[in-house]
Amino acid sequence: MTSERRAFPPGVLVRSSRFGLGKVELDKDETLIVRFDHGIEECLRSDLSLTHGPLDVVSSPAWHPPLSVITRSLAAAIQSVNDQWGVFSRSRIALLPHQLWVCHRVISNLPARWLVADDVGLGKTIEAGLILWPLLSKGVVSRLLVICPASLVEQWQYRLREMFDIRLAQYVSQADTNKTDFWTTHNQVVASLQTLRDDHRGRHTRLFDTPQWDLVIVDEAHHLNADEEAGPTLGYRLLQRLVDDKKVSSMVFFTGTPHRGKDFGFLSLMKLLRPDLFDPRKPMLPQMAFLKDAMIRNNKQNVTDLKGERLFRPPVVTPETYTYSPPEARFYEMLTDFISTGKAYASSLGASDARLVVLVLISMQKLASSSVAAIHRALSGRLQRIESQRKMLGQLKDLADRARGEILPAYADIESGGDLDALSQLEEQIATLETSVRLIEDEEPQLRQLIAAAEEVKEETKIGKIVTLLETRFRGRQVLFFTEYKATQSLVMSALMRRFGDGCVSFINGDNRAEGVIGADQAPRTITEARDTAAERFNSGDVRFLVSTEAGGEGIDLQERCCSLVHVDLPWNPMRLHQRVGRLNRYGQTRQVEVITVRNPDTVESRIWDKLNGKIDRIMAALGHVMDEPEDLLQLVLGMTSPSVFRQLFSEASAVSDGSLSRWFDSRTASFGGQDVMRTVAEMVGHCDRFDFQKVSGKIPPLDLPDLRPFVETMLALNRRRVRSDEGGISFKTPEAWLTEPAVRTAYEGLHFNRGVKARDAAQRILGVGHKVVDQALRQALLDDSSLAGMSVAALPDPVIIARIVDRVTADASPTRAVVVGVVLSTDDQAPREILRDWALIQLLNETLGRMGHQTQQTPRPEDGDLVTSSAEAAVSLIRSRIAELDLSFKLPSVELLAILWPIPPVAESSDQAK
Repeated sequence: MTSERRAFPPGVLVRSSRFGLGKVELDKDETLIVRFDHGIEECLRSDLSLTHGPLDVVSSPAWHPPLSVITRSLAAAIQSVNDQWGVFSRSRIALLPHQLWVCHRVISNLPARWLVADDVGLGKTIEAGLILWPLLSKGVVSRLLVICPASLVEQWQYRLREMFDIRLAQYVSQADTNKTDFWTTHNQVVASLQTLRDDHRGRHTRLFDTPQWDLVIVDEAHHLNADEEAGPTLGYRLLQRLVDDKKVSSMVFFTGTPHRGKDFGFLSLMKLLRPDLFDPRKPMLPQMAFLKDAMIRNNKQNVTDLKGERLFRPPVVTPETYTYSPPEARFYEMLTDFISTGKAYASSLGASDARLVVLVLISMQKLASSSVAAIHRALSGRLQRIESQRKMLGQLKDLADRARGEILPAYADIESGGDLDALSQLEEQIATLETSVRLIEDEEPQLRQLIAAAEEVKEETKIGKIVTLLETRFRGRQVLFFTEYKATQSLVMSALMRRFGDGCVSFINGDNRAEGVIGADQAPRTITEARDTAAERFNSGDVRFLVSTEAGGEGIDLQERCCSLVHVDLPWNPMRLHQRVGRLNRYGQTRQVEVITVRNPDTVESRIWDKLNGKIDRIMAALGHVMDEPEDLLQLVLGMTSPSVFRQLFSEASAVSDGSLSRWFDSRTASFGGQDVMRTVAEMVGHCDRFDFQKVSGKIPPLDLPDLRPFVETMLALNRRRVRSDEGGISFKTPEAWLTEPAVRTAYEGLHFNRGVKARDAAQRILGVGHKVVDQALRQALLDDSSLAGMSVAALPDPVIIARIVDRVTADASPTRAVVVGVVLSTDDQAPREILRDWALIQLLNETLGRMGHQTQQTPRPEDGDLVTSSAEAAVSLIRSRIAELDLSFKLPSVELLAILWPIPPVAESSDQAK
């Protein structure tokens, strides 16, 4: 005799031990088609059990325990909020509205294809982490590839690990062989673009012979360049092949300078992301209307906190001047004559040799504008190399040929690529190492005279001026110094050590070595220190000063204690100044940044800077007139200008007479900030998407990790676990029901709902979605089918109906499967009064928990069950009628009743008890 088969009609709620709660869509005899949160599954009938929704329970003699209904509703709302906004991600830094908005915008529709062009200092890595957390936690992304410049690989790896506990494997060529199977065994990887683009020993064959990447993130994406004549770069070709071979699903590019001056290059970059919208072979202006669906840009002037208060103030820049001492003046006059003679000599040479000579002379000119020490080191090294090669005359022709074939292309590639520190290092080396061609006819004796003149300079006036500033205007402050060259860096460090002691200063440069530093003992030394260690010591206050080359100009935060910056030298590219200031004037800075430039107004470089600053001011003013909302667009304008424009401007100005300088400057800078540039910037900014607090403030959840605490502690109480709380955080023994996987500990000590906790293991101690404790609490609460509870009016003044909005279309791999809303009913007539978004529902339920504590007793149900049913149905109808107002990305939204919380007046309680 067979047992009667249990009926599972379409629409009934069922429970699966593997997938949780779901709704039956179709009965196929032995199996059932069930819609779960993650999608649709076909399950064995025997693996499912029937459960009940709130309307099925209304007529039951006993309703569900209030705490169980509240925690289940909270779990659904927490999941809803985090899937859309990432607000409960385990970032170690407070989240800002524009960052939450970027996360929401990018993950609303998958696959995601976006270029994020935020201004420097707005938290790019945080935005990336916020985008990643919901996708990783929901399993939408399992294979992740981050591609960035070589100098930022360790920074990406460190920040995602420390801020979000996202652990990336660093790609190194040695680990990628035919035997190691690197690309299959590592699912979350960070790699250098410079390394990855080179098809070394079959690298690309192995890379493309692996499963699809769910998400590829590219930082400094402007390096993916395509030129109309020269064609695409190797990096661009690599990404293009990933797209063409369908090896990537979602892609997010980050760059502050997406347009590098050529429409073709910009549209080619956009085409990588959205080939359906952009085509570099077509006119650009008609395509700008598509940017709102592919490009995001936020500016410091427009970002706010949750109260709408602007976060950034423009830095205060003050010029400080000095004059050369007589020995300095004599040296610079001699060097100017040497460079002028060399340029004249170069004109008599062949084209390749002439370009090489001019490049060396320009490098000397730039070194001299930094410090006497920098040019002295280069001149001495050059003379020594010339003398050592005197016996190698037969090899000089080969050296010259190699120099033309390697150094000139390398310089052009680095300059156009924007690797500022690499360019400075090359400029320091060129003057010393490139001795295959003479700079002038009688170069050796001239070099000796220059070196002797440089050695007559015992104290550099500029350095003395800087030390005076530290004792007056910046007295007692932490100060960040920037210089282009290592020799000047060592000079500044030596001066600081002599005046303030050996332990006052640290440094950052490209090779983690500072040579020729003279401490208080007057003995030269070489100091080594990793940049992360230097930054940590500076941010913690262990050292007062940090002297950085351009290696510290990107990818590192130095604003924790410092708001004062000194430009020891003025680079020939204004973009460098913008990036330097961005190390301090960035997210987390609480004070107005003060910047000092130090220069000699009598030099031609200083006069060119005066004119350049004047033109920048006029460009910004002109843009302000054509923009609806004026903002700082300098980064975009500078990004559209080739660095070679500024190099030529500074290097050639010394040959122009004072009377002709203004006219010459205007002709040379005609393309900088011209009408075409301003029109392109205005169109680009005007059409891309951006954070607008006034428009989205009502949608952004004003929640943070502390809002998880009532839920977590109530779940522990329901599991009969006592929570110990003190300044060190909360501690408890883990509930047995949560010990479902090895990574869950049996007990926890010192956990926090505070992003600012300071500890080496802070990433493991911060409780947010993604931490095993929170995830287990959410899992248990969501598996509970408690859905209807009566509560005292003191705890719940008004009835609350809770519903889920789901997308009937499951083909898209979106992390947001359900959005939870609440409807508050009027106490008088139980009519729907207002719709609460998920975040407002969390606030309401947390307040309710606060009023009732951890009491678990049930409140009797009301006598009029029909009123409960009709009120719930009216609430669901209201939600259906106003779905459009919620601005969801669902294609076919459907409303499902999730839970009902009903207040029971004291009279009703007494009446029911009497019965």
